[in-house]
Amino acid sequence: MHVPVQAIDREIWRDGVASEGTRLIPEETPLALTYNGGTYAVMMGTPQNLEDFAVGFSLDEGVIKSVDDIKSLEIVRLDDGIELRMWLAAEDAALINERRRHVAGPTGCGICGIESIAEAVRPAAVVPHGQTFTPDQIMMAMQAMAPLQSINLQTRAVHAAAFWSPSGNIVALREDVGRHNALDKLAGALARSRNEARGGMVLLTSRVSVEMVQKAAAIGAPVMIAVSAPTALAVRTAEAAGITLIAIARQDGFEIFTHGSRIVARHATEVADVA
Repeated sequence: MHVPVQAIDREIWRDGVASEGTRLIPEETPLALTYNGGTYAVMMGTPQNLEDFAVGFSLDEGVIKSVDDIKSLEIVRLDDGIELRMWLAAEDAALINERRRHVAGPTGCGICGIESIAEAVRPAAVVPHGQTFTPDQIMMAMQAMAPLQSINLQTRAVHAAAFWSPSGNIVALREDVGRHNALDKLAGALARSRNEARGGMVLLTSRVSVEMVQKAAAIGAPVMIAVSAPTALAVRTAEAAGITLIAIARQDGFEIFTHGSRIVARHATEVADVA
């Protein structure tokens, strides 16, 4: 239950012919996030990169402000799930007790347990302007994702979130059956490796909903790119947060919905070289 991919027996019916075999499919496991002994939330997710998930969820939810706020982190594997046990300073734990949720979040849940409309549509953090990017860089970044999605290459059934740096490389990529979890895992990976997100782009294999924009803003990413379309609320939130939102990124191009000034045909150095 605690491995990310399982080989499952199944019967196959194709073109009027029956056969048998196995298929690799992703695991889905209850992940309980606890702080100082109390359960804050239970999410369903892929049991991989759990330290990253614990840190990223805590940052994106505003439970902590820095990875250093977590004094200890233990991954405890139980028969029916996994506990991500974190210990914070006493004063931080007191604040958590005021907003503890005790909720179960399904795989597709990004704002489970929110108790008010205002909290659900809270303004995202405003990101700095950052640098500019060319269309070629955007296409290069998205094309670099697929070969690195090891679980999806086996199962064709999980989402990925990645971070591309101006050096031309994907610095980190995380996968999960839940798109929100994948982005939380990416946030945790960047925080634990002390990578600043403000200089690069967040890449998503999913659609863009408002909570995905909120999480990208919490990471500090100035640009986010997705293969599917955004919601209207996601566009408005990205506009207010100063995020360049690019979606419907396919092999033949992409669409820019907000803050298109960060996307330039050529960088100044490239123009100078041509001249």
